[in-house]
Amino acid sequence: MISVEVADSGPGKFTVDITVGAHRLVGDEPPAVGGDDLGPAPHDFVLAGLGACTVMTLRMYAARKEIPLQHVRVSLSRRKVKAVDCLDCTTKEGEVEEITRNIALIGDLDAETRQRLLDIANKCPVHRTLMGEIKIRTALAG
Repeated sequence: MISVEVADSGPGKFTVDITVGAHRLVGDEPPAVGGDDLGPAPHDFVLAGLGACTVMTLRMYAARKEIPLQHVRVSLSRRKVKAVDCLDCTTKEGEVEEITRNIALIGDLDAETRQRLLDIANKCPVHRTLMGEIKIRTALAG
């Protein structure tokens, strides 16, 4: 299991230093909410994780199945929508987070292969995590 640590770093009101194993990242909020935009906002990291996992999963699958996939690009966005306007949502009150993921597949791929790759994209581990039940257990360090 990899360890992730996040701590306030001081240069900005909301700036944080993020350590993921041997990697260091910076997070922040945009100026619209009082941040200094020194790094991605927290939800941006969620989208980046889903995008990275999608690309990696498709590359691994294509390599294993010898599919001539030359390039993959994933564009993601998120927004809140009214639950009553979301016809395929189980939540019917309040708002629902909606993530839109557009996948560009470059290569000599027929329609059947493209559909299979789309099905595989929906099986990437981060996608499954976000779609499954999540429990976050929080405790004070001491």
